[in-house]
Amino acid sequence: MVDFENDIKNCVAALKGGGIILYPTDTVWGLGCDAMNESAVEKVFAIKHRPKEKSMIILLADPRDVIQFIAAPHPDIISIIEAFERPTTVIYENALGFPPNVVNKDGSIAIRVTTDPFCKALIKRLRTPIVSTSANISGAATPAIFEMINKEIISNADYVVQYRRDDHAIASPSRLVRLNDNGEMTVLRG
Repeated sequence: MVDFENDIKNCVAALKGGGIILYPTDTVWGLGCDAMNESAVEKVFAIKHRPKEKSMIILLADPRDVIQFIAAPHPDIISIIEAFERPTTVIYENALGFPPNVVNKDGSIAIRVTTDPFCKALIKRLRTPIVSTSANISGAATPAIFEMINKEIISNADYVVQYRRDDHAIASPSRLVRLNDNGEMTVLRG
């Protein structure tokens, strides 16, 4: 577990310095930054060549953390999240506290509560949400494993995690759902 702990320390240092990390998640490899650092978020958009109107996913470590970032969460939101059987990103209405470039123009935010031990440890140590967007140039295929990541993406990251680089299990992006204030869920990506 030497890589794990070293990677956590190096990621935290990079993120606190406004840097971008390339890291494994509970789905695919991701590009990330401190979600509260507007200039770092801009760097992620630039690295991916991503249009600014396409917002990115935010990772949190615990279901109860959602409550502090949504204006009117459903009363059962924690149990709804805990019932997910696979990685699920939820689009919530009425985001709170994030920089403007993290929030969609309609005021919504995409949040996934991660179950991945590395991501959970990283977020808890950093003590702030992190951006998680697939490690690809916008419009290109999402790389399923580290070896498939575009060299341009790798070279533009301030820190590239060592942990799980040799993992060849093919992962898919998260399920994407929209949850309205009434608790009604619409699946956008299965």
